Amino acid sequence: MSSQSDEEFFANLPATRGAAGALIRSAAGDVLLVKRVYAPDEPWGVPGGMMEADESPLTACRREIAEELGVSARVRALLVVDWVPALPPRTAAHQWLFRVDVASTGFRLPPEELSGWEWVPPARLPDHLPARVARRMLAAVSADDNQSGPAYLEHGHAVLPGPV
Repeated sequence: MSSQSDEEFFANLPATRGAAGALIRSAAGDVLLVKRVYAPDEPWGVPGGMMEADESPLTACRREIAEELGVSARVRALLVVDWVPALPPRTAAHQWLFRVDVASTGFRLPPEELSGWEWVPPARLPDHLPARVARRMLAAVSADDNQSGPAYLEHGHAVLPGPV
């Protein structure tokens, strides 16, 4: 029997960050990427961002699309959950990718955060994104194309049998 209080027990558990992103596709099946001004080493990224305190992944996805693109989002499905190991000073994270439809492409980008957007064919995602993010996005495209339900990844790699 441990003498730890509940507060001590929970305070010693690992902290895990969360982020929510969107797979937004054109009528031709291309994927929307955004150009970030704050990450010159990795300028292209997925629409979305970090979850705030007490915010669910779904709520974070909707909020991020409204903040980054200035449009409302219709979240259709969860496509991917990706566990990302800690890379100090960053803690481990769970990345959630949702299939999202947007009301229009009349995007209003926040200039302090984003400088552009582009439709990218899925086969060209590795040319635009870091390998770990490209793997996650390609898994989301596959889940979307095959309507196979969510894929579970670890650092962008499928670890369970399935269509991804």
